[in-house]
Amino acid sequence: MFESLADKLQGVFRRLSGKGALTDADVAEALREVRMALLEADVNLGVVKEFVARVRERAVGEHILEGLRPGQQVIKIVNDEMTALLGGAQAPLTFAERGPTVIMLCGLQGAGKTTHAGKIAALLRRQGRNPLLVADDIHRPAAIKQLQVVGEQVKTPVFSLGTTVDAATIARSGVEAAVRGGHDVVILDIAGRLQIDADLMDELRRVKQAGGAHETLLIVDAMTGQEAVNVAKAFDEAVGIDGVILTKLDGDARGGAALSIRSVVGKPIKFVGVGEKMDALEVFHPDRMASRILGMGDVLTLIEKAESAVDQKKAMELEKKLLANKFDFEDYLEQMRQMRKLGPIEQILGMIPGIGANASKLQMGDTEKQMAQVEAIIYSMTPAERRDPALINGSRRRRIAGGSGTSIQDVNRLLTQFEQMKQMTRMMAGGGMAGPGMPGMPGRPGRHAGSNKKNKRKSGSAFKFPFGR
Repeated sequence: MFESLADKLQGVFRRLSGKGALTDADVAEALREVRMALLEADVNLGVVKEFVARVRERAVGEHILEGLRPGQQVIKIVNDEMTALLGGAQAPLTFAERGPTVIMLCGLQGAGKTTHAGKIAALLRRQGRNPLLVADDIHRPAAIKQLQVVGEQVKTPVFSLGTTVDAATIARSGVEAAVRGGHDVVILDIAGRLQIDADLMDELRRVKQAGGAHETLLIVDAMTGQEAVNVAKAFDEAVGIDGVILTKLDGDARGGAALSIRSVVGKPIKFVGVGEKMDALEVFHPDRMASRILGMGDVLTLIEKAESAVDQKKAMELEKKLLANKFDFEDYLEQMRQMRKLGPIEQILGMIPGIGANASKLQMGDTEKQMAQVEAIIYSMTPAERRDPALINGSRRRRIAGGSGTSIQDVNRLLTQFEQMKQMTRMMAGGGMAGPGMPGMPGRPGRHAGSNKKNKRKSGSAFKFPFGR
């Protein structure tokens, strides 16, 4: 996400941070590089000019905050201005005071309206709401069937009147059905077009009026850059939108659309799509996104992901087993399953301060592949071996290696790391450690900074995973 832009900006700020004092020439050179980085990221030219001008004005006229060096002050100013550029504060959905809230999704054909109708329904269900999906695309073949499939995936009912009824009538009938069924949110999946045309806009206006939409959300592909901004501007002028959902943001290395839409169109980004799964939709927080771009991480989103994905009851049970030294490979598998629920490893690392958008560049090998190999080794064990690893002698190790398609050395490595983890946990539980530093996890209390650098040179990565090589 924004990898190319983040690389360039973080390079500029690293050079600034290394200076004890900044001259006017230093600031001018840094802002020139920031300007080039934003233009290369396909950010709107007018937006870039205004952004750089605001940063320059503040960098020259603002007092240095206590505890910050001049270079850090410039970075803070850029972070503040980028947050403002992205919208300032998170823009929540507007819910009706009485009756069901009607959300109308619009966009060009292929933008992902049907998929994101399901993603929004899933998000609302997690928040305790009871949505109804309305199949209002009467033009695209199999559109109704696709929405029904999506509805089954997210356990949300779908209302349909077929393709022979006017779209506005379907919208009105869908809202009436929601009232009868006790649904508090209606999501209208409207037809898209290959291009913006008068017929499309006229149908959208009629549907919006007939359904009484409280929220009109435009879905656009983040990877199309300035074209996404142009589409948003055209839809807003013709129909009037309340917000934008940017799709495929996880694959957008530049970030031009995200950094331009609010300034050019004047409407906030409300959600971002960060993957293909139905739970891969995030509420857009401008401050957190700015922090990610500048390499400062996004700890709050990481915490929220953990809270929503991790089964607290199972986590407590695992903790008790660890402290009682009863943790086995069955529990190890459960831990890995919980970890996978958070999303791709690269995305998770990208939220950790100090790693940011450079997560994909860490020399840690193919971590997903390594995790799959760990699972293969454990699944090649018998149930008795998983519950009691002490049973695994030489001949069993050869059998496990053969069954998992790995080497005996790989099996030995996993068994050793597993035993070390258990020993470390026993020491922590008994107060035998001076600090909770963990092997291979730098930056934790109880770890000396020098040993971290040494470890990083030796292993090629500051991070170790269950099957680290």
